[in-house]
Amino acid sequence: NPHQGAAFFVEASEKGEANIATAKQLQGKELSYNNIGDTDAALECVKQFTAPACVIVKHANPCGVAVGANLLEAYDRAFTTDPTSAFGGIVAFNQPLDEGTARAIVERQFVEVIIAPGVSAGAREAVAAKKNVRLLECGEFTEADPAALDYKRVNGGLLAQQRDLGMVDRADLKIVTRRAPSDAQLDDLLFAWKVAKFVKSNAIVYARDGQTIGVGAGQMSRVYSAKIAGIKARDENLEVRGSVMASDAFFPFRDGIDAAHEAGISAVIQPGGSMRDEEVIAAADEHDMAMVFTGMRHFRH
Repeated sequence: NPHQGAAFFVEASEKGEANIATAKQLQGKELSYNNIGDTDAALECVKQFTAPACVIVKHANPCGVAVGANLLEAYDRAFTTDPTSAFGGIVAFNQPLDEGTARAIVERQFVEVIIAPGVSAGAREAVAAKKNVRLLECGEFTEADPAALDYKRVNGGLLAQQRDLGMVDRADLKIVTRRAPSDAQLDDLLFAWKVAKFVKSNAIVYARDGQTIGVGAGQMSRVYSAKIAGIKARDENLEVRGSVMASDAFFPFRDGIDAAHEAGISAVIQPGGSMRDEEVIAAADEHDMAMVFTGMRHFRH
């Protein structure tokens, strides 16, 4: 906020990990406090993907995430998730930014920051027409530093915890419903799970074919996050039926599953571990939905 002073303290690290602290700014206005936090969220999320990927973040939450055959397709699909929220957002890529993608961004939307491992000369020229846009080059992605900590100040003290570097793959998933997810659904479940890790709790992500179609973030009840994800998808005329849902933590009641079914969700990924897991599983079976447990929670506060 304008009435608050701020500073950015950079940690000394020997790992050389690509991050917001060491990224090179190629053009644009000075990064603000909020720009730095949002760009960090976008960059760390897009690092999760190997296929060409784009993450658009607004107020520290992904509002659109997608993979594609190339960066332009990934950006188009990420933007389509929620064009309204993408306005004034942060756009991050996991591959060097090319001219065509850069031009599509600046012609389509107002953007605060664009960050990528590299930026082509053509991309720099395309963005230069928007002199206030902050264009950042972070360098090639490297392995995350497991020794680094996350910090949060509370009045009178400082909280510290290990970074949430937990990952799951197909072998880690436990199928708990009568119906097993298809191979395509498994791909989408793992995609949605990667995104949910970077959405503020309570986090719900609807996804299909490597694209988020609805994100419910930061609600005090999980069922309302699920409802919001469905509302966002419908508002953008995105087809929910046959899509999958990821939840960053377990469902304490069956109402979240019922809401997902009503929206058209066909498969669910969640940590499991609720006292009412059996009730939640029964609800999924009742709706002929597939559901898998990860055994790992991704609260993000």
